[in-house]
Order: sequence, then structure tokens, then C-alpha cells
Amino acid sequence: MRIASLERLQRLLTKLPGVGEKTALRYILKVLERDASLARDLGAELSALPDRIGACVRCGHLAEKTGGDLQLCAICNDTRRDPTILCVVARVPDVLAFERAGSFRGRYHVLGCLLSPLDGIGPHELGIDRILARARDEGIREVVVATPPTVDGEATALLLKREFEASGVAVTRIASGVPHGGDLEFTDPITLGRALAGRRAL
Repeated sequence: MRIASLERLQRLLTKLPGVGEKTALRYILKVLERDASLARDLGAELSALPDRIGACVRCGHLAEKTGGDLQLCAICNDTRRDPTILCVVARVPDVLAFERAGSFRGRYHVLGCLLSPLDGIGPHELGIDRILARARDEGIREVVVATPPTVDGEATALLLKREFEASGVAVTRIASGVPHGGDLEFTDPITLGRALAGRRAL
């Protein structure tokens, strides 16, 4: 027996990353098993999400909207952070990963994408001018490039390095190598080579 409304919701849920048809159906059935208020509350929060949360007007991280207008995110508003160090990341989840680690106390800039000429993404789409303007206006002394160690991530890192060469701002790249607790036997050659190249004195 086919239930059209259930199938529509299932199709919507499978558009989320990591959610297949079986997982989507399991979520739906779990919601139906619970009190009807869960479904109503969940629906209300999801429908209101675009009106409540957007991109920070300065860095592109998540920020709450006030009166329909975008504001600065909590990180940009935090006066305890070092405003002279800017960490450039590809996506919002990258910011969340750094914040979970708790080891970075500067500010961020979210690109939203990576340099990929084949996909029509060039320097203009990355908003390079915005980063350069931030560095100039906010007195940035170091830009930490934290793009992923992929072809597009490396190309983006090299572009940022080139753009900042004449500005006097130091550009650094996060290290990449063998993960903590990792086994060398199963480490790919590129990662192992970078770990060796980035070795330091004990």
C-alpha cells in the first residue's frame, strides 16, 4: 500500500547527506510513533529556520537574524578572540570542527566553495576581494589557510598565498599528516609524504 504523503517526506529527507531511503523511512516512522506534538514542533522549527538563521555578514558563519536582518555571528562578536589571525575555511562544518577542538582563538572566513575552474568557480566566486578587504580593514597579520588537502583545496590555498604576497600579511597552511592513533600501514602515500616533509624536532 502506497502512502503519498509519506513518500513525499521520504524523498525530501533523502536529499540530506547520509540519509538513504531506509534511514528516511525509519525517521518518519519514529516521529509517527511519538506524540503528535513532536511532528508539529519539528515542522515549525524547520519551516522557520531560513527566517531565523543565515550567514554572518562578516565571515559567512552561521548567525541569527534579528528583525529579519542578518547580524554578526557569536565568534565575530567575541571580543576575547584574537582579531589579527584569520582562519580561512571552505564550509561552515569546518568552523564547527575547529571550535570543537578548541585550539583556535582567532576569527574565521568561510569561502562557501573551493577554486574549481572546471565547475566555473574562480577567484570572483570565492570572494577573494572580501578577504583582502578584511585583512586590510581589520589589521589581520596572519591568514591561516585551512582548506582540505584535495586538488581544489590545494589550488585555493595557492591562490590565497599568491593574492596575499604583496600585502605583507603572513599566510600559513595547516599541517596534514598521519592522524592521531592512525596506523602507518594504512596511510595513503600523499599523507605519509606530507607527514615526513612536515617533521619537526622532538
